[in-house]
Amino acid sequence: MSQETNTQVLLARRPKGEPQSSDFEVRDQPRPEACDGEIVVQTHYLSLDPAMRGWMNEGKSYIDPVGLGEVMRALGVGQVVESNHPDFKVGDYVSGTLGVQTYARSDGKGFNKVDPDLAPLPTYLNVLGMTGMTAYFGLTEVGDFKEGDIVLVSGAAGAVGGTVGQLAKIKGGKAIGIAGGKEKCDYLVNELGFDDAIDYKSEDIYQGLKRACPKGVDIYFDNVGGDILNAALTKLRKHARVVICGAISQYNNTEAPKGPSNYMSLLVNRARMEGMVVFDYADRYRDAAREMAGWMKEGKLKHREHIVEGIEKFPDHLMMLFRGENFGKLVLKVI
Repeated sequence: MSQETNTQVLLARRPKGEPQSSDFEVRDQPRPEACDGEIVVQTHYLSLDPAMRGWMNEGKSYIDPVGLGEVMRALGVGQVVESNHPDFKVGDYVSGTLGVQTYARSDGKGFNKVDPDLAPLPTYLNVLGMTGMTAYFGLTEVGDFKEGDIVLVSGAAGAVGGTVGQLAKIKGGKAIGIAGGKEKCDYLVNELGFDDAIDYKSEDIYQGLKRACPKGVDIYFDNVGGDILNAALTKLRKHARVVICGAISQYNNTEAPKGPSNYMSLLVNRARMEGMVVFDYADRYRDAAREMAGWMKEGKLKHREHIVEGIEKFPDHLMMLFRGENFGKLVLKVI
């Protein structure tokens, strides 16, 4: 068995505020070998997600935190290079939790085969992966989307937000996005088909909402939290639904998260606010992905990946998410 090097990024300490390079350790190990019932996967691409920041924190959450000294958790796609598992053979391309490392050993649980001939591998970390599933089930299930709904989404130029707005349009609704910068807002309207966009960097958010959402909104899909969530609550229509998908503006706070002061709008409008975790819908991923792939083939659903390189630069790449530097789904190319 050849002993290729396995470069790994470990969580060395729990960040206080913004993650620093010193919070991680990069080490080289021999490539792992598959035991009975296991596979070894060579990582090609890793998904960089805001949720990673939460996984670094100690405490109760929807998933156990990454332990100190453990490989940083990450979803990825790669190719099976060794297999002692009946369901996988050498050469298969798979998606699953690979971690931030060049090779991953697994018992195959939670891994799915993917076809690079049907879509590029990074797409399986975007529209055809957890990102797409988050948008799909967040809008249709938690948001209880109905034809004609007015949908407002923050972080709209990100991977989840951009997909949410397109799905709203495909299903017969109206989509308004909130994003930072003219280029991103133009992309939402001119490329993804949003009805309007609010540039929070150049326009007062309350004035922007008044302009773009004069009739209010039926669904607010929140990816950022903080002041933008607070402002969006003022535009709820009767029986509106607020989907709490993420709160990227709050993840690096050293103090307690800032909650909304306009929450009484939920009472006045008989609205509801509900958290969304994509893992709750795992048994339905395949059906949703099939439907999304159909829309992609028809040209109705577009996607954009922002690909960066260098596994040893993982901390710097990750922080692009919190600085608004990514444009589309942020993906780390490993090989």
